[in-house]
Amino acid sequence: MTSSPGGYERLVRPVLFRLGGGDAETVHERTLHWLSRVPSTKRAYSPPGARRTVFGIDFPNAVGLAAGMDKDGRALRAWPRLGFGFVEVGTVTWHPQPGNDRPRLFRFPPQEAIVNRMGFNNGGARALSARLKALGPLPVPLGISLGKSKVTPLTGAVEDYVSSFRQLYDQGAYFAVNVSSPNTPGLRELQDKAHLTALLGALHAENRAGKPVLVKVAPDLTDAALGELLDVCLAQGVAGLIATNTTVARPGVTTTETGGLSGRPLAPRALEVVRFVAKESGLPVIGVGGITSADDVTRMLEAGASLVQLYTGFIYHGPRLVKQAVHATREHA
Repeated sequence: MTSSPGGYERLVRPVLFRLGGGDAETVHERTLHWLSRVPSTKRAYSPPGARRTVFGIDFPNAVGLAAGMDKDGRALRAWPRLGFGFVEVGTVTWHPQPGNDRPRLFRFPPQEAIVNRMGFNNGGARALSARLKALGPLPVPLGISLGKSKVTPLTGAVEDYVSSFRQLYDQGAYFAVNVSSPNTPGLRELQDKAHLTALLGALHAENRAGKPVLVKVAPDLTDAALGELLDVCLAQGVAGLIATNTTVARPGVTTTETGGLSGRPLAPRALEVVRFVAKESGLPVIGVGGITSADDVTRMLEAGASLVQLYTGFIYHGPRLVKQAVHATREHA
């Protein structure tokens, strides 16, 4: 089921997409600046039937904001007001880093897609921790996505993740281990059995209160590779999975720009991965990738997702999609 365009699509989005000469990252930065001025609220959007308890956390609704939208937590007061039931900040690294050279964010409106090669641009774990402490508690659960600093070699990856985990431990309701972004050289090697076992084992040893640790997987892994990754996750006591990250494939999009593709073209593969990991692991799954309508949410839940996250769909469809998505989860309850 599709709906006619709302005010955001007809009026707001065309203006936003022209800002900064059409540069997508300029629009993103200005939007975060505006949203950072939104006053805080103590209320979460939680209509009857929307609440969920997943990996021991009470979510006012099952629709979250995916990592990457608000890496440094600059607009955290705004997201609950827009209807999100949880927010994931990051991906954050131990060392602050500027990310890759600009331009590094590209829109493809006919396909409702985005290609990014941001490269984990963020202010670092210590700066995020300070901001979160100053902000205080949110009315929704806060997830924190952890990644490897670009300056840190793979041999030092474990300590890099653990340092961020320690620094941010008290602020996060759950932690996502991002080993699947295509935009940090060598990062996806951490999905291999030996690397992932060492990393998850070290995080488990630091997890003094038993907070949920999730692993975010790439859509580009084969079923065999996914199966091996799931074996490690189960052996290391991972609480859940996030499926999926962006893809290096280009289904339905013609471009020479490198980076990870997100948005509507990713939906079929994201559903396949969610279905596979949910069935093979039995773990709770946060489904993300290509959700641009309420029907997409329903398909994600039917594939086995317990929660969903929005990113590119939110950019193209705005706050109305959040409420539509929450309604879809209520119908599926």
